Amino acid sequence: MKRTFIALGLTASMLAAAACQTTGPGAAGDKVRIGVFMSLTGSTAQFGISSTNGIKMAADEINAAGGVNGKQIELLVQDDRSDAQEAATIVTKFVTQDGVHGIIGEVASSRTIAAAPIAQNAKVPLLTPSSTNPEVTKKGDYIFRSCFIDPVQGAAMSQFAAKSLGKKRAALMVDRKNDYSTGLEKVINEVFPRLGGQVVITQSYQEGDTDFNGQLTSIKGADPDVIFIPGYYGDVALIAKQARDKGLNVPLVGGDGWDSAQLYTIGGASVVGSYFTNHYSPFDTDPKVQKFVQGYQQRYGQIPDALAATAYDAALIMFDAVKRANSLDGKAGKYVIQERVVVEGAAMPTGTGSGGANANASPVANTNAAGNANAGAGTNANANTAPANANASPVKP
Repeated sequence: MKRTFIALGLTASMLAAAACQTTGPGAAGDKVRIGVFMSLTGSTAQFGISSTNGIKMAADEINAAGGVNGKQIELLVQDDRSDAQEAATIVTKFVTQDGVHGIIGEVASSRTIAAAPIAQNAKVPLLTPSSTNPEVTKKGDYIFRSCFIDPVQGAAMSQFAAKSLGKKRAALMVDRKNDYSTGLEKVINEVFPRLGGQVVITQSYQEGDTDFNGQLTSIKGADPDVIFIPGYYGDVALIAKQARDKGLNVPLVGGDGWDSAQLYTIGGASVVGSYFTNHYSPFDTDPKVQKFVQGYQQRYGQIPDALAATAYDAALIMFDAVKRANSLDGKAGKYVIQERVVVEGAAMPTGTGSGGANANASPVANTNAAGNANAGAGTNANANTAPANANASPVKP
């Protein structure tokens, strides 16, 4: 089954339609104030740290080149401790006390969804670099993303498992309190059966659990030949170890929430031979990707993960929105339809939400049947020039 995604051509960049605000405590002066809320501590701290690194790198590059229309970028970075309520509290402070002109965050869909209505009500643009649940941008026309969405990545996961791996009987491990996990669950349940597969059992867990014995015992009894785990790296690593201890040696397949060095540190050999979808690969030979990778390595001493890459891109998009609008007026700019892109097996999001046409459209361009989406690292503000790998990639230590 084929569905069509709409790629938006952004006449004043993606965010210029809601570029910035001119009122409030930080509005005047020679700075463009950008609030950043990320999980610098807590269960997904590695994601937040990588993302913040990418944003700081982008800001320093732009500032060194003269800033945005002569103004230097000032980042206000806050730790939401991997907690949705704290994310909402921080964004409230951004818009009521700090007078930010734009907001970047969060990584996790649940936290972005919690914070988005606050930014929307204040008419301050919020751009998430990596929250893939379609519900995020339905919160309003000041809420944006610069990554692919779960209907794309969930379809790519399902297609890879069914066609490339030839699997027929799938088990699902789902974090019921996580919008990212349940969003991917929905797509897998829709797409995998259409490709000849069957989800034979679904088990639930909660982020931070450490004992998965009961769920894995039930899964083993269902005799699956593949296990989908749409979760985050810490939980996935523990599930993988306990699955292997139980003799469940089938491939594990997941999403971009796996991409952290901690997956290998915790999971070790247990994750070898498993696969996950992702926005980019540091081994991509595209010159823009390699320039980003080398710059990040020189600055931070490590290879950037996908969260660093998507955050770097998101920051450049945000800064370019302000530049192209040439205004701190939140009503400047507009978008147009650039291209309709067909992704085999991908389910379109339903409804338009309060954000209008762009509320459900992700900047996914040049997509092929395997789910490769171009939104990659080191790109310019249009973010559609460097390959991002939405097709499944083998997990190797």
